[in-house]
Amino acid sequence: MKKELKVQLDGLLENQGLARSIAAAYVSELDPTIEEMTEVKTAVSEAFSNACVHGYKNQGGMVWMEFSLVSSDTVMIKVIDKGSGIEDIAKAMEPLFTTDTDQNRSGMGFTVMESFMDKIKVDSKPDEGTSVTMVKKMDTYYGI
Repeated sequence: MKKELKVQLDGLLENQGLARSIAAAYVSELDPTIEEMTEVKTAVSEAFSNACVHGYKNQGGMVWMEFSLVSSDTVMIKVIDKGSGIEDIAKAMEPLFTTDTDQNRSGMGFTVMESFMDKIKVDSKPDEGTSVTMVKKMDTYYGI
């Protein structure tokens, strides 16, 4: 079951909707519920916006998204940037923590990703970038 998709987007916030749409198109093959679809789109949106805002400081750069099916009902999504990286991942993942000095961000991005996905892993090195890997298992609905 090797169905992969790799996408490269300009890391600009105006591409956030496109990132969400690509995620929705990819996971639609798993026949997710509306709630599951919304959760995946929201998690991808948060990871993409983190790359733009924190990784590239709203100055643009490339963001890569990689999608793969790890089983017939489970998707793995990676959102990767080559931006500024994260010095302290544990601190960055704390609710309400943000490096946005203008205070325009809530600091809830990783919390949202963790609540909507089954697994999340963050790899990052200062000045080298960040990779956010998220896994989501869809409930199989046979309906009656």
